[in-house]
Amino acid sequence: MNKIAVVLLSGGADSATALACARKDGFVPYALTIDYGQRHRVELEMAKRQAAAQKVSKHLVMSIDLRAIGRSALTDEIPVPSGRGADEISHGIPVTYVPARNTIFLSVALGWAESLGTGDIYIGVNALDYSGYPDCRPEYIEAFERMARLATKMGVENESSIKVHAPLINLTKGEIFKLGKELGVDFSITSSCYNPTPDGLACGVCDSCSIRLKGFSNAGLVDPLKYPASK
Repeated sequence: MNKIAVVLLSGGADSATALACARKDGFVPYALTIDYGQRHRVELEMAKRQAAAQKVSKHLVMSIDLRAIGRSALTDEIPVPSGRGADEISHGIPVTYVPARNTIFLSVALGWAESLGTGDIYIGVNALDYSGYPDCRPEYIEAFERMARLATKMGVENESSIKVHAPLINLTKGEIFKLGKELGVDFSITSSCYNPTPDGLACGVCDSCSIRLKGFSNAGLVDPLKYPASK
């Protein structure tokens, strides 16, 4: 019998590829999307469409309004950086960092996973083209996994029962797009933009769009998303 895995699905390209990896690994995927008050609301719709396209067993959308915490360009009235070069993007932790976001998301995923009787969780974090986010590093994933084994009934009874899968963590963005294509991911129903237009069109110039466009180029693929004419 196939095992269940909870997959964090944001609506972005990485999480869509992580979902495909879970399916490839033989798991029955239960997708979890967090509506945290993000300004790029289009990703929530993409998550729903991606979950349907990849035929997940259940798609749970939970609301945790991180606007109350603020201090991020994704949840507060702080300008989203745009037009930055690769050197700028790779230097320091950007204002698009959401305080403790992956810790919050993984904690919710852990709770749902335990209630489903599984310790397998998938997350699409990436340590190579990750814009400096501290909660995308291998050591963070390893630390969370250790904590999860201490904090849950399942982990106390069987440490090996809990595994945080991060299949993309050591891949470049180009490699992620190549892998996603091989696994049949429809990237036209993903959204990476941090500052989309009111109708959901990707801006093409924010850090996330720049990383995405470079990744598609490096992979020798064409990004199926529509961008402003200047792009």
